[in-house]
Amino acid sequence: MIERYTLERMGQIWSEQNKFQKWLDIEIAACEAWGKLKKIPAKSLKTIKEKAEFSLERINKIEQKVDHDVIAFLTSVAENVGKDSRYIHMGMTSSDIGDTALSLQLKEASNIIIEDIERFILTLKKTARKYRGAIMVGRSHGVHAEPTTFGLKIALYVEEMQRNLDRMKEAKNIISVGKLSGAVGTYSNIDPKIETIVCEKLEIDPAKVSSQIIQRDRHAQYLTTLAIIAGTLEKIATEIRGLQRTEVGEVEEPFKKGQKGSSAMPHKKNPITCERICGLARIIRANSMVALENITLWHERDISHSSTERIILPDSTILIDYMLQKMIGIMNDLKVYTTKMKENLELTKGLIYSQRLLIMLVNKGLTREKAYKLVQENAMKSRKTGTNLKVVVMGD
Repeated sequence: MIERYTLERMGQIWSEQNKFQKWLDIEIAACEAWGKLKKIPAKSLKTIKEKAEFSLERINKIEQKVDHDVIAFLTSVAENVGKDSRYIHMGMTSSDIGDTALSLQLKEASNIIIEDIERFILTLKKTARKYRGAIMVGRSHGVHAEPTTFGLKIALYVEEMQRNLDRMKEAKNIISVGKLSGAVGTYSNIDPKIETIVCEKLEIDPAKVSSQIIQRDRHAQYLTTLAIIAGTLEKIATEIRGLQRTEVGEVEEPFKKGQKGSSAMPHKKNPITCERICGLARIIRANSMVALENITLWHERDISHSSTERIILPDSTILIDYMLQKMIGIMNDLKVYTTKMKENLELTKGLIYSQRLLIMLVNKGLTREKAYKLVQENAMKSRKTGTNLKVVVMGD
């Protein structure tokens, strides 16, 4: 239920209704700012605030004719306001409301993602504490290395997600800017005070310098941050998948009552949600590459970035919210088989203690090279014969 609520909340941010409402909020805030500068009569401002509204159906119909979404929006609003609509959008350009509203949407999305990350960190901490004494074999190159604990493995993820939380907060700060500087960003037809007043009301910072648009390095940082978060989730999901393999069998993602694993094989319990997370991470990474491509535009602006952002920004924020929600659920109900972990620890019959033996010999006075040669010879004999390393060593 929590997951469905949060996903609906994220989806609402990117709805046409919310986008146009933010456009309207910005236009009204600009009119109020002009009013403070005595450029709009008080009576006209009152009319604008009382009558300014829009119709999605009407906007769509107008846009079919004019092929310009902002003009369609302004026309729809003007039809409701009447003659005083001449003060709306005064001195502004389309990107003033479009980019500023986009910043507000991304800021709202950030708040949800930050909340998700904080919840996930708490879940990971609980899991790390619960299994801090669960001894298992550590693996490098997929091969048994030395003993570790499952709790330490999870603690690693806690710290990485904490860094992701810091990154997300920074990305939110970077994207929380607006611009009302007019065509090509020169304030030639709008007072810079308008931008300051409006941004203060919207609780974002004015861009210190802008062209006709807010610069897309900000959006690229935002999307690459989401890509890094997705990468961490993929890392965790991949580890669970690896540990769930039949030959390993140390953990399993949740498998609910009535769930089926295969249409052909009734015995199957597959890590499908973890696999889904790994797949979705690829989309977010790909989207971040598009955001990086969007940094470079012609002169003061073109709109080659605009069409892509209608896809990559909603999709990436909705996906990362979904992935975090799913991973929280997986970690909350993760099946951990500590007995199997101990069994796997002994599979190599003591080979995982070779470094400890190496250090003991060095401490006894052997050179590292001599000690390494002795231990390796005995280890290879243990591996070949299947005899416990301790037995082999004691017979040397």
